[in-house]
Amino acid sequence: MTRLMGIVNATPDSFSDPQGAKPLDELVARAHELAAEGAAIVDVGGESGRTDRAPVPVEEEIARVAPLIERLAGDGLTVSVDTWRAPVARAALAAGAAMVNDVSALSDPGVADACAEAGASLVITHTRVPPKVKGFPDYADVVADVIELLGERAGVAEGRGVERERLVFDPGIDLGKTPAESIEILRRLPELAVLGGPLLVAVSRKDFVGALTGRPPSARDAGTLAAVDRAASGGADILRVHDVAAVRDYMLVREALNGAGLDGGLELPEHLRREPV
Repeated sequence: MTRLMGIVNATPDSFSDPQGAKPLDELVARAHELAAEGAAIVDVGGESGRTDRAPVPVEEEIARVAPLIERLAGDGLTVSVDTWRAPVARAALAAGAAMVNDVSALSDPGVADACAEAGASLVITHTRVPPKVKGFPDYADVVADVIELLGERAGVAEGRGVERERLVFDPGIDLGKTPAESIEILRRLPELAVLGGPLLVAVSRKDFVGALTGRPPSARDAGTLAAVDRAASGGADILRVHDVAAVRDYMLVREALNGAGLDGGLELPEHLRREPV
């Protein structure tokens, strides 16, 4: 079954969340809410991927994520950290993170060293553009490029001691790609099976959904569900999403309609037949 990764942005300037600082207790509560809604993994980020913002100092990024991860891991949640910098990865893993979600194609190989030393999982994401930089490379075949770069970066990670079974591959939807290229990747996602590892796909509220629908990030959840369906059909093992509850419901109905077993039949509890008065 496809697992859901819920997003907790410990940042004041995420493209999708309300702007402004977020207290630690509020972030902890949000993470637990996502877990209760069905998130198997909580992905904590301390720096927005927005290219119209300067990189956050390493010390500030650590200060944002480490206390939060320590609280969540201590509560028994499975936590990943969204970072591309080795010092942040080390601090997050020391705080209890089980995975590093590196969206930079391993631009800092020290991230792989940190995962190898901690026995943690590593998400390798396709992008040809440096972190915090906006750009659109000219791909002859974007899917072939995804396969080539992820395979090469996996070799680097393994060479630094990360076990192959701990690698996860992300095609990098919208990262250095036009909306049309992101759509092309989703259409051809089954081709990425050649990588031989689990796929993480992040389509939630992405630019390509906005380009298709003409809607801002907060109004892209309906379009996101269509992309979620295509990602799941194409072999995604992990879906990184903002609205975990909606995606969980969507996936439950989708799986039933696709023939998943209904243990003991299916009945609607009486209290759910109508809205309460």
